[in-house]
Amino acid sequence: MVKINGIETDVFGKTISEYLATTDYSIGRIAVERNGEIVPKAEYDSVVIEDNDVIEVVSFVGGG
Repeated sequence: MVKINGIETDVFGKTISEYLATTDYSIGRIAVERNGEIVPKAEYDSVVIEDNDVIEVVSFVGGG
């Protein structure tokens, strides 16, 4: 299992891009952290989520 934003999820074996395609996140307005390290957007297609990874997806919200 993989923990994404604190929730156990069965997505190991998928790339970050494949996982994000199943969500409502706006790619241009998020940052993804994998095991404590920020994943560059250019690597979303190549980074494979592995069993026991801890992923945090942070959305940026504008406002004033």
